[in-house]
Amino acid sequence: MHNDRSLGAFFSLTAPRTASLLAVLALWATGPARGLAQEPRDTVQRDTVPFDTIYNMEPIKVRVARPVATAGGAAAVTTPLDSLRTIPAPTLADVLRQLPLIQIRENSRGEAQPAIRGMGSRRVAVLVDGVPITLGWDNRTDLSVVPVTAAREITLVRGLSSVLYGPNALGGAVLVAVGEANGNVPPPSPFQFNVGVDNLGNAAAALGLSTIIPTSSGEVTLRGGGGYRNRSAWPLPADVPPADPQLSENRLNSDMEHGNAFVSARYEAESGRWLSLTSFGFKAERGVPPERHTVDPRLWRYPDQWRWVTALSAGTGWRQTPWGEGDLEASVGLDFGETFIDTYSDIAYDSVTGGESGDDRTLSIRMLGDHTLGIGILRGALTAAETRHVEVIDDANPETYKQWLFSLGLEVDQPLLPDLDASRARVSVGVSVDGAGTPVTGPADPRDPIWTWGARAGGTVAIGDGSVVLNGGLSRRVRFPALRELYSGALGRFVVNPELDPEVLGVAELGATYRVGRFGGQAVAFYQRLTDAIVRVSVGDGKLQRQNRDKITSLGLELLIDALFGPLTVAADATIQNVTLTDPSAPDDQRNPEYQPWFNGGIFGTLRLPRGFWTTASVRHQAPRYCVHPDFDSEVKLASNTWFDLELGKSFGLGGSGRRRLDAVVAFDNLSDSSVFDQCGLPRPGRLVRFQMQIF
Repeated sequence: MHNDRSLGAFFSLTAPRTASLLAVLALWATGPARGLAQEPRDTVQRDTVPFDTIYNMEPIKVRVARPVATAGGAAAVTTPLDSLRTIPAPTLADVLRQLPLIQIRENSRGEAQPAIRGMGSRRVAVLVDGVPITLGWDNRTDLSVVPVTAAREITLVRGLSSVLYGPNALGGAVLVAVGEANGNVPPPSPFQFNVGVDNLGNAAAALGLSTIIPTSSGEVTLRGGGGYRNRSAWPLPADVPPADPQLSENRLNSDMEHGNAFVSARYEAESGRWLSLTSFGFKAERGVPPERHTVDPRLWRYPDQWRWVTALSAGTGWRQTPWGEGDLEASVGLDFGETFIDTYSDIAYDSVTGGESGDDRTLSIRMLGDHTLGIGILRGALTAAETRHVEVIDDANPETYKQWLFSLGLEVDQPLLPDLDASRARVSVGVSVDGAGTPVTGPADPRDPIWTWGARAGGTVAIGDGSVVLNGGLSRRVRFPALRELYSGALGRFVVNPELDPEVLGVAELGATYRVGRFGGQAVAFYQRLTDAIVRVSVGDGKLQRQNRDKITSLGLELLIDALFGPLTVAADATIQNVTLTDPSAPDDQRNPEYQPWFNGGIFGTLRLPRGFWTTASVRHQAPRYCVHPDFDSEVKLASNTWFDLELGKSFGLGGSGRRRLDAVVAFDNLSDSSVFDQCGLPRPGRLVRFQMQIF
């Protein structure tokens, strides 16, 4: 459909960076090396969270997310994927909905987006094996179609994002490990098969294979697999009437067909050098459920949508240098995809009136380095990305848009008590230089490049025997407006605003992570101030516009608790916050930030029963929220929600030397059949009964 598919500009702009990558690979191949276990004395090991060593509390084998505290002062939770009971062939949205302290909402485009501490989707970075997948046309990614069949571990970093994560990592980061994983994660199972069906006939299946091949100099881990999902519809809660009973008793236009595949290879030499390749993608066709609260909802379908992401990484391992010891890593990320949208005249979805197509190409280069600095360590990261989007609306001529993003960050991690264990008290200070430019802007005039700075200071202190770790810090980060925010009218729904300024977020947090016997958890108090916040504003005639508002502040407390009582595991989480929009120019009826409840939390429990049976149950509650209603040019209030989930399962041993196991599960999603709205007019599914079997 599009003729402008040349990536020549990408590679001409990034050739110097590619040369740097080749230099790292040359060092990987030729230089003297140290063993992986022989790290520099009194330094900290890079762990699950890249560039930010985490302090894992003593692990216990429970099916809950594990709280961690980073050396840089940020709070995080991490979990292996095999500890979550997700549906077969899960997407990132399915997984993150099970994690505490994060909200996942479906928007009117049918996309699932994250929110952390009142910070919306474009302010949360998503990295797969260190490669950002949220740098693109929209500077965010639709979590409802990103497959995680290949993922081994998920880490959620909240608030104090490292300056080494790259540009636009403003209010937190979701780190997905595929070819790279924390040492606490067991090796992948050689064979995994998962299949499921629900009471509406929706079906899904996933297959994963892996093997470890020893070599004379190390070992190679190979993995591959894929998944398939076919959904005819989502059910509606009992008290939400169907949009048109003659068309469907279920949620209208909520079908999806989704297939994904992945390959992953990692070579680790005994000397510490390593190479990693991760490649995954999906192809989907799906509907977009219409909003129920407006007379002019989006009547859309995605007749075709595909995306393929590849990350190639290499590292030297720790090595002797003239000034001490250090290591280098480099990665290249290729992110290609196309999205087609059809618009319809009415909710029968039988008459196409127009459409839009988007062709996206993003190339990212990341260079990472660590070096000893006395008893401390110096870390650095350079991230450069260029994204190109070719848009065709109806039968008009293609319009091309481009944006480049750049970030160079340095952090110093230093022990405070050099005479004691270096991990007991550490401080981290970092600065970054960030830039963005939009050299090609379709029919609009290009903007001049924008340069700004970021900074962070934080630390951790282990108390007593290390069962309690205090963390805290301050940070300043910036997010540049996305191309779509600046130049897209979203098929007539938005009035464009190419004069948007960057958002600036200041964060302060103080927390404690603890593990005492069978009890553990985390408590974090935070204050965040977002200036020049980009928000949706009703401008009349049923249209919206993105504008910079004065500031959004959030003051809150996050709580995460887990405990073991014999065969019973209990976990609870809560986010209590006060989010305020301050803008003298805002109308009196548009003063509440959208979709920011003062309370969001829940309780989860799992009970091991005799003869291999087990059961899990969870209840979650969300306080009232507000949304901007385009028909009324004002805000409306969404009621509070409470919903309940239940699972019953049994494990069967399959025997053999591999100790394979089969789990059979009956799950009741939203057993209470509660009306839970992600956004105005967009209800979540009602009661759904699933049957699932997994072999691993």
